[in-house]
Amino acid sequence: MSRKLANVLITGTPGTGKTSLASLLATQTGFKHVEIGRYVKEHDLHDGWDEDLSCYILNEDKVCDFLEDRMSAGGNIVDHHGCDFFPERWFDHVLVLQTENGILYNRLEQRGYSGRKLRENIECEIMHVIVEEARESYREGIVRVLKSDTVEDQDKNMDVALSLLGGAGEQGAAAGSPKKKQRC
Repeated sequence: MSRKLANVLITGTPGTGKTSLASLLATQTGFKHVEIGRYVKEHDLHDGWDEDLSCYILNEDKVCDFLEDRMSAGGNIVDHHGCDFFPERWFDHVLVLQTENGILYNRLEQRGYSGRKLRENIECEIMHVIVEEARESYREGIVRVLKSDTVEDQDKNMDVALSLLGGAGEQGAAAGSPKKKQRC
């Protein structure tokens, strides 16, 4: 696939900072922030509501069909906690955010997660489920696992992402990718 701009997937367990990093990165690069959870709700890309987990039941086929043309064009930062259903051809870089369990527990509790939803997300992080999904779903060399416990970690992750998008000659990086911009 030849596109002028790269596509980035930022994934990880809920509460690891995906949306914050994706939003900052989109602001710095001019890329489009594709927040899957919001798109699912706004464009009816689901099969109803899961009462037990208090979330929409994602329809993976609808999501992929909806995004195909956008992803082919490039210049997207996709933000979602799952990653194994997206076509491999879509992404030039996959960033998996991980957060220490105690920190993640507090973040999720502050969001109102409790019971099964809280327990399953913490178990997901403990078992490195998203890391394994990413490594099994995407070619070696494009998946990077990044620590995401603190604001300083977010700054480092931003630097990593910007350097990937500005790196000339790197496999998967497009010639028209943005150069690193100064952060305020």
